[in-house]
Amino acid sequence: MLRRTTITSALLAAAAVCGGPAWAQGIKLPETLTITAYDTGTSGFNIAVAVGKVFKEKYKSDLRVLPAGNDVARLAPLKNGRAQASAMGIGAYFAAEGVFEFAIKEWGPQPLRVMMSASSCNAITLNVAKDTGVKEVKDLKGKRIGIVVGSPALNQNAFAILAFANLTKNDVKLVEFSSFGAMWKGMMNNEVDAAVASTITGQVRELETSPRGVVMPQTPASDKSGWERMHRIGPYFVPHKATCGAGGLSNTNALELPNYPYPIFMAYAAEKPDLIYSITKAMIVDYADYKDSAPGADGLDVKRQLLTWVLPYHDGAVKALKEAGVWTAEAQKHNDMLVKRQDTLGKAWTDFSKASPPTDKDSFTKAWMAARKSALEKVGLPPVFD
Repeated sequence: MLRRTTITSALLAAAAVCGGPAWAQGIKLPETLTITAYDTGTSGFNIAVAVGKVFKEKYKSDLRVLPAGNDVARLAPLKNGRAQASAMGIGAYFAAEGVFEFAIKEWGPQPLRVMMSASSCNAITLNVAKDTGVKEVKDLKGKRIGIVVGSPALNQNAFAILAFANLTKNDVKLVEFSSFGAMWKGMMNNEVDAAVASTITGQVRELETSPRGVVMPQTPASDKSGWERMHRIGPYFVPHKATCGAGGLSNTNALELPNYPYPIFMAYAAEKPDLIYSITKAMIVDYADYKDSAPGADGLDVKRQLLTWVLPYHDGAVKALKEAGVWTAEAQKHNDMLVKRQDTLGKAWTDFSKASPPTDKDSFTKAWMAARKSALEKVGLPPVFD
């Protein structure tokens, strides 16, 4: 068992500035923590490293950040007990729902819980090479769109944004890559014309300064039909005015783009509540020490948490959020509904697995999606994914 390090009296005094000794006490982190994240250089990876630096300085806890090229690779270490948490993208939602790459025998719906998530001035959108001449989403018709094998988050995001302009994957040329990093190398090498990423990701800034340049086609909130089409594929997206990142984004040069929290620091529901409580509480208490250390880290402000979103919070995180004074009765009611949804999906998966499902992969997925839909509708919950 890993030895846990208790915060020293000196650190307690420093933390008192953030909320008083009573609030600062109780943070106990192990000597080593392991989390997974997107590839090196991404905003999610950089934010995780920034948080880890504070954990090391204040709690003598080494936070190992393991980069992984797709959602399956990011979750596997958690599932196998080799990591405690992950700085995920929206792939966490797809895994919890048991859809796309997780609608297979080896996975199914995963009981994932949020600790904290970042909602900053950036956006998550299709970044397009400027040399393509694309100005609006509709101009992407016939263009090369990057997708990543085993990464439903990136791929579904791309399809959702294309849907804003009433385009489908049949209207573009899909180019497959093995990882997020490989896809962005493809952008630099003119193998692809557009790829999903946060506007503050290092690879997008690299594209901006390259001969190709970068543009971000807008998705105006006023286009209600466009957003309705987008939400059919990406219900987690929200309209957003992006003011930071590549493409000259600023407070005086904002673009209307889609967004959702990223990274999403999450863990399995079975992870120890005391550990998740300590991680979450440390991220809240020490926010001032890391918020300026990486682009987008300021989005982890406790007051910016989306408490009624698409994923439930971990019990340990709820305890920390209650102590921070932000958890509400509405948030608890919504969380209970989401936990019920996950419990329903878990039971449906167990029943489905016991009923001798098809062995063929495609037939298995099709049968599971039908069982999933039936189980959710039976308890009055929308299936979202057919």
